[in-house]
Amino acid sequence: MPQQPHLLVFSHLRWDFVFQRPQHLMTRLANDYRVIFIEEPQHDPAGPPRVESRRVGPGGAIEVLVPVTPVAAPGFDDAQLPLLLPLIERELAQREVRDYAVWMYTPMALPLIAGMQPRALVYDCMDELSAFKHAPAQLRQRESALMASADLVLCGGPALYAARHGQHPELHCLPSAVDAAHFAPPRTAPDDPLALRAQAVQGHIPRPRLGFFGVIDERMDLALVDAIAAARPDWQLAMVGPVVKISEADLPRRPNLHWLGMQRYELLPHLLAGWDVCLMPFALNESTRFISPTKTLEYLAGGKPVVSTPIRDVVGLYGDVVRIGNDAPEFVAACEELLQEDAASREYWHGSAAAVVAAASWDAAAGRVRDWLAAVLRPVAPGAPVIGASLRAA
Repeated sequence: MPQQPHLLVFSHLRWDFVFQRPQHLMTRLANDYRVIFIEEPQHDPAGPPRVESRRVGPGGAIEVLVPVTPVAAPGFDDAQLPLLLPLIERELAQREVRDYAVWMYTPMALPLIAGMQPRALVYDCMDELSAFKHAPAQLRQRESALMASADLVLCGGPALYAARHGQHPELHCLPSAVDAAHFAPPRTAPDDPLALRAQAVQGHIPRPRLGFFGVIDERMDLALVDAIAAARPDWQLAMVGPVVKISEADLPRRPNLHWLGMQRYELLPHLLAGWDVCLMPFALNESTRFISPTKTLEYLAGGKPVVSTPIRDVVGLYGDVVRIGNDAPEFVAACEELLQEDAASREYWHGSAAAVVAAASWDAAAGRVRDWLAAVLRPVAPGAPVIGASLRAA
């Protein structure tokens, strides 16, 4: 029986960071491909250049490779290339990778595949990375090169797809999806370890609790969060997630604002079950212009009402089941209405929200990806070389 082809994934997001689009898709594509997930390098000023490997996912189906170098430049910076190229070359040669496709989450890794001969090159454009804080100067140019050479380009939501429309013959919209079973209200005993951990994290916080989980960075409207907490000191805001690219000192501080840090993906449904309203207080700026937040569907799958700022994809995809607050007073008013909602109205909303969730599973999304990828996948060349000496810098 022939072995499955490899899928080499180059990612600016770490596997053990927030569990989101890359993890959901690769966990499912691992049924069809031998997935090797190559992260950005980590910095070790003292140790020798090396690659650390570990197995993740169901049955350890996915191998994560983490280059470690003494170079301080962040990410797949050009300064890393002289060390990264031979490191990755050696690792892939040891695994005898010759039948493979390449999947890119960041254009900055493009020089690492110069000389490779993949059966297909996929660019999963899940965000407008050039609009993010600290984006590399070369990003736009490198993305143009990746768009020109890719066989398949995916966009993370309708807004991003509309902005890229016509730029590639195999451009497809793949919006956020959800693992509904994971986020469904937990049916566990009070002494379940996850239930106990959730109690330890937020059990001291009174009700009503308005909650958020996700990355806390320049995309969050911290002034809005502060305004909500100030307007209703009787409400408790539970903010779950890692603080990235901004300082902890930037976070507003009030007695009813609780910054709970990053929590495990497995714990999120248990935290969600203890909230009364879910928040999406995104800023309206260049970094959020094209976002399509995965957490929208995760909140809905947990059966919790949601209030969001008017993010384009949230309004377009979920405007029928998510309340929108255009400014702080509207946001607070929407939360107030949801907290006072009667049982009949809430029951009607549950039916509508469940229908939205049922139409957006990661299993179905991965199925579409398999079909799109199969349509562009070239046959493996007879006598195709193992990745090795042919790998070179651009």
